[in-house]
Amino acid sequence: MMGELNFFLGLQIKQCQKGIYISQSNYTKELLKKFRIEEGKTVTTPMVTNIKLDKDEKCKSVDGSKYRGMIGSLLYLTTSRPDILHVVCLCARFQSNPKESHMSAVKRIFQYLKDTIFTKRI
Repeated sequence: MMGELNFFLGLQIKQCQKGIYISQSNYTKELLKKFRIEEGKTVTTPMVTNIKLDKDEKCKSVDGSKYRGMIGSLLYLTTSRPDILHVVCLCARFQSNPKESHMSAVKRIFQYLKDTIFTKRI
């Protein structure tokens, strides 16, 4: 009755003959602005391959509420971005006491999103 579904709960939806495509590019752009990551470099992978995240007692602590906000936003984004699901879940384990190393890993995910915001994924 209302026509073709185009936008629902932050998801952009495109219906074609081949199937239904879901995207969150507008939400991703808003996240980059919100966390002030729209400027700067981009990366081609969401995480460095030889890094091992742990409690990292030696590093300084960071603002836990900002870290949890970033993780929560990324978790919502995984509905249309399964390519970041594993890395986001790794970072989510350290929400109770985030350190600078954890924040660096989360910022790298945002840099990756910036690089792949309009890339078609299958």
